[in-house]
Amino acid sequence: MTDETRVEWRDWGPEAFAEADERDRPVLLSLSATWCEGCHEMDAITYAEPRIAANVNEGFVPVRVDVDRHPRVRERYNMGGFPTTAFLTPEGTLLTGAGYLDVDGMRQVLESVRQMWADKGREAGRVPRALDADLPPRGELTDGIESHLAGQLEAKYDEEHAGWGTDAKFPLPRTVEFALKRDRSCALRTLDAVRDHLADDVDGGFFRYAGTRDWGDIAYEKPLDTNAAVIRAFANAFLYTGDEAYVEPALDAVGFLTDDLWTGYGVGGSLGPGLGRAYYAAPAEDRAELDEPRRDLTVFAGGNALAADALLAVAAYTDDERAREYAGRILDGLERDLIDAESGAVTRYRGTDEVGESDLLEDAARVVGVYVRAAGILGEGAEVARAVADRAIDRLRVDGSFVDGPRSGAGLLDRSFRPLDANVEMASSLLDLAALTGEERYREVARETAEAFAGATERLSVQVAGYGSLAARLRRGTTVIAVGTEPGSDLHRAAWRVADHEKVIAPNAHEADAPAPRTVPAGTAVVLAGDGASEPAETPDELMDRVGDVLA
Repeated sequence: MTDETRVEWRDWGPEAFAEADERDRPVLLSLSATWCEGCHEMDAITYAEPRIAANVNEGFVPVRVDVDRHPRVRERYNMGGFPTTAFLTPEGTLLTGAGYLDVDGMRQVLESVRQMWADKGREAGRVPRALDADLPPRGELTDGIESHLAGQLEAKYDEEHAGWGTDAKFPLPRTVEFALKRDRSCALRTLDAVRDHLADDVDGGFFRYAGTRDWGDIAYEKPLDTNAAVIRAFANAFLYTGDEAYVEPALDAVGFLTDDLWTGYGVGGSLGPGLGRAYYAAPAEDRAELDEPRRDLTVFAGGNALAADALLAVAAYTDDERAREYAGRILDGLERDLIDAESGAVTRYRGTDEVGESDLLEDAARVVGVYVRAAGILGEGAEVARAVADRAIDRLRVDGSFVDGPRSGAGLLDRSFRPLDANVEMASSLLDLAALTGEERYREVARETAEAFAGATERLSVQVAGYGSLAARLRRGTTVIAVGTEPGSDLHRAAWRVADHEKVIAPNAHEADAPAPRTVPAGTAVVLAGDGASEPAETPDELMDRVGDVLA
């Protein structure tokens, strides 16, 4: 029992389900997160109520899961947000569930589940639709995929308040990045709203979302993943516009990452330099009353990879030395503690007394992506990207697309789950890797992965607009700028400032072992797009002219 909640929480695992089976009781699964204010409120109010706690302890097997440490559990049982309160059979099938529950709401749900269990028992459980045996609907990659999602940008856009949707407003940074090339005005207006409403003017960084259409009712959590993705979106907006109004919020948020979420050397030096995952502030007027903002300084592989990717983008577009330095420190820490560069295994996190899972799709996709970018900016990282990509293809690619992790574990973890967003992220990273290395096998896996979801195009909306970018790149190719200099030259820096955030830069292309057809004369750069290749450029101005000639 914990002093905070009075509930006798068990850890997720086979022991808890075996106990539920032996006692013939449902499992009460609480999905929670450090950054989730509603989760803390529910602990302090609902689970702390003595009669509720006694009811839970007597009639259920209560299990508490941190959704960031156990993303496979999160994806299978999430009821639409956190906190989630799900009720399961001892076999792990779903009885019912809800979000935040106050004392009265919890009392009613507990009674309802008790009655369901008495009437139907385990037969009342069901397997969520996303985990059934059917594969995603395959289809042909056509220009219609990009067109459909570009149309969704317009159809779902809020002309009055900016952003997409009519209820809560999330930053949707990947949607913004898709829109930067298809509907730039909507993308920039949305970033303006994010800057005006979700940027923390007191401590830096970005809040998670706004609860109302007009960007009010702010959720004051500042998770690492949100901040990293939003920083990258602002940096990419600066790449297209050159407007300081988009780079300044990115640089301010870089300060938040490197000051407030930076862990130093973690626990006993074992985690290495890295970024923690979450920070909970409060409204500005209430912060003086807080002894210390809540922080979770666990270093997660996927979140830190995404952060390093964003920092590298800022460094490449602006020459900001702080962003470059901390990106390098993150990569060093990842390789030392969370990535086995020889086998390609990525461990989600390491704590003082626990080690996270390995071979999770989201982590692998982000690691491949950031090491391709690192190879393009710093000149190092391609071998790590290859090793992680090869392992993911070997272990997670099943029947033409990727599952989210090992198909084993308690509850429904042995059921395949193929998240579209993570498949798109992995396929996009593989396309980048193919463009960098010239290895066609990565492009073919990316194509097959994209085709695995193409039959569902008409059901897709702006939240997965990145799929439109993926399909477009597979149809038209990725722009590659092969630079025959070492990283850091004026020509190399100019290549990164070409206004295309989906391009891939290959430095050191003058060396004998550079992948064909990317070998270029020393001191020059060549633009490769589709089947076309420019004449070599010797100066940044010539390079910009060559880009215009090839992409015209």
